[in-house]
Amino acid sequence: MKYCKFIMFLLIGVAFAQPALAQDPDDLPSGEIDIIKSFDARLGDAERFRVDPELPPLDTSARRLEYDVFSGTLPVEYLPPKIRPLAMRREKTEEGYNGYIKAGGGFPAALFGQGYYNINNNDNLSIDLFANHHSANNGQNVENQRFSNSNGGVDGTYHFDQGFAVNAHLEYTSNTVHYYGYNEVAEALDEVITFDPEEVRQRFSIFDGQASIYNSARTEADFNYYAGFKTYLMNDSYSPSRENGFDLVFRGTKWFDDTHPLSVEIQTDFTSYDDSEGDQSLNNFFLRPNYTYHADRFRVKLGFNLASNDDNFTFFPDIEATAVILEGIVNAYVGADGTLQKNNYRSLATYNPFVGSPLRIRNTLYYSYYGGARGNVEGIDYDFQVGYQAVDDLATFRLLDPFDDHPRFDVLYQDGSIVTIKGSVTAPIFEGFKAIAAFSQNIYTLEDDQKPWHLPALSVNAGLRYTTMEDRLTVKGDFFLENGVPYLNPETMEADNLNGLFDLSLGADFFFSEKFGGFIQINNLANNRRERWFRYPIFGINAMAGVMFRF
Repeated sequence: MKYCKFIMFLLIGVAFAQPALAQDPDDLPSGEIDIIKSFDARLGDAERFRVDPELPPLDTSARRLEYDVFSGTLPVEYLPPKIRPLAMRREKTEEGYNGYIKAGGGFPAALFGQGYYNINNNDNLSIDLFANHHSANNGQNVENQRFSNSNGGVDGTYHFDQGFAVNAHLEYTSNTVHYYGYNEVAEALDEVITFDPEEVRQRFSIFDGQASIYNSARTEADFNYYAGFKTYLMNDSYSPSRENGFDLVFRGTKWFDDTHPLSVEIQTDFTSYDDSEGDQSLNNFFLRPNYTYHADRFRVKLGFNLASNDDNFTFFPDIEATAVILEGIVNAYVGADGTLQKNNYRSLATYNPFVGSPLRIRNTLYYSYYGGARGNVEGIDYDFQVGYQAVDDLATFRLLDPFDDHPRFDVLYQDGSIVTIKGSVTAPIFEGFKAIAAFSQNIYTLEDDQKPWHLPALSVNAGLRYTTMEDRLTVKGDFFLENGVPYLNPETMEADNLNGLFDLSLGADFFFSEKFGGFIQINNLANNRRERWFRYPIFGINAMAGVMFRF
């Protein structure tokens, strides 16, 4: 039956367009864009803050020390330009670097390393090698409060002279956490509980592989195509749980008058999960056709997303309209979309590393309606949005047993709605000095007056960046604020809120020479010990310093 559904989707896709496939922008090698049609876009040097409607973003602040700057907005002085993204051969630059190494250490007992190298010996082949490691151990203050995250892999692309390219990617990830929440359980019970590290260690091991083929040059028929797959195998060391996934995508885009694209995408996404209670599968099928019309002062996209899971079909809109209100100052947009969002073991453990197994994997179904404005005022880029989401099976988290000596979370799925208000601002103060701010407010209304257990409602990020001395010195400061998440208080058996996050971090990078430099980063200067997850306080003040070398 599953294969029949796939064939049906494929036939429907052929009915919408010729059997050519579009290119997946996520698979484009960095920095390889060919703009076929010229336009006056005037994109500035800024970072992008995505304000697409989405469920609450993942949060890994519970176990990380290093804070990366959040994304900012793109300057918007026009309707989205008619860009023809094609992955082109990477050309060598006179002042480029093939690789870099960044390594350092800090407290509490922290190690950090990053490495990257590009092999680009000719105009056709490009190979990227990369490796990362970050670990810390605060065991002197909280027994077994420690983590270790490592990953490494290779990514290669070969451009054929016939105008198409193939890409392959292999990666291994090892993320290790410890169930140190027993320390708070011992304090609550007024008992002494102690464990060796291996007794509370949880290690997630993930093998990723993917391959794709797409056109790297403009075709005579003005047709872009993409076909690719992604697969992974995940194991954990604490329980007999394992998961594998396979995601296959075909996409084609036909351009009319060099301006208006008609796209069709077919996706099959398979997940198989196995634990001590048996096997589960979560298989989704999607058909996504859409047509976008570009005019001088407005743009309209019309389409739909037809999804199927377990022989049930769901129709979602895929509509967006954008119009110029004040030239160069205000662009307004409205839209509606929706999809099935997978809650598999990998996504749940990424969001909450202390989730327990066995668990139930299932889709979150949501319809989203949104509107907002973006633009530029006196050099200040902004993007603000208000949205409403109707949600079925929203994933929330509660402890299986708040007094267990290995505290782990269960996943509770709830229906309801979310009103979201969010936005971002990017302001260049003067040359080399930039300020970025972003916020998101979620208002949950769940059935049976339930709480959005362990989901944040308010998040605020702000940052300052100052680059000087011919780009040799960068000084940065970041501020993070988040409300205390709701949890079930085991003393009163009523809903309560954990402490909020208030974090200020400072850092600097300095190159002593063209290729050699150093960095320092001090996080959580307020020494905030909030619990993002009940029983699990985060690291307090921590710091990292090291060297950088590019070659």
